Amino acid sequence: MTTPLAELHMHIEGALEPELILELAERNGIELPYADLDDLRSRYEFTDLQSFLDLYFANMAVLRTAQDFADMTRAYFARAARAGVAHAEIFFNPQAHTTRGVPLAEVLDGLADAVSASEAEFGVTSGLIAGILRDKPAAEADALLTDLLAVGAPIIGIGLDSAEVGNPPSKFVDVFARARAAGLHTVAHAGEEGPPEYITEALDLLGVERIDHGIRCLEDPELVQRLVRDRVPLTACPLSNVRLRVIDTLADHPIRAMLAAGLNVSVNSDDPAYFGGYVDDNFAGLVAAVGLTDEERNILARNSIQASFAGEDRKARLLGG
Repeated sequence: MTTPLAELHMHIEGALEPELILELAERNGIELPYADLDDLRSRYEFTDLQSFLDLYFANMAVLRTAQDFADMTRAYFARAARAGVAHAEIFFNPQAHTTRGVPLAEVLDGLADAVSASEAEFGVTSGLIAGILRDKPAAEADALLTDLLAVGAPIIGIGLDSAEVGNPPSKFVDVFARARAAGLHTVAHAGEEGPPEYITEALDLLGVERIDHGIRCLEDPELVQRLVRDRVPLTACPLSNVRLRVIDTLADHPIRAMLAAGLNVSVNSDDPAYFGGYVDDNFAGLVAAVGLTDEERNILARNSIQASFAGEDRKARLLGG
């Protein structure tokens, strides 16, 4: 029997499909620099993380109202449910919206509307994680957390994402300490383009519970031993790694080496509208490229559920307990 999946590393703005981008642009009277759908699709070739981020943030211009955020999130849940996802913990980037004049309330209201109904509508339990943009000043992150806490934002945690190189976790020690003190879960992107040392910093200085990406841990055998010993979850995103040139081809992905080493790794889609597919597409690609077996798929699925922030009853049901 196939184990259901939890998706733990997925940016909701990265599920903004080209068709919906054009639909929302028309709804909101926003003129985009694309001639048509084909022209927009032609932009989805990336040389590195920054080239992706440039298009990713530009396309967010169409997100203006709570309804826009709700529509985008419901579209993701519908597709994720078809992919076998039963629980999803979704990143969103408030700073990417508030800095362009969208009120935080619009963002939160739209996302919360979809998340609150996700189980009833799609059979997917879910939660929201506010992602901090690491290439912005720490003071901005601190102000964001203050705002989120002040309005009682419906979030389960905070994360750290965006351009990794040159933006170490150590920049954000204070804001993560405040988040933990407020009872929020904490996670961080580390060891994607950045070095293994960023993984260590995220654990030791930020006190995170999960590492997003983390594939460069394999460059540091002592770090691998630590991650295995402590069962630290790593949320790998294979198609993303290829599209952002972290690895050359899917056949080069170290997912099987990570499993063989005993690492607590799962498979996720990251930004599925930009990187060539949702979580089922990632699994299908791994089967074709590296011969991922059904047993390995089920181990990855069980890892995802156990590494989630779902309640113990929900985890037990998904694991067949």
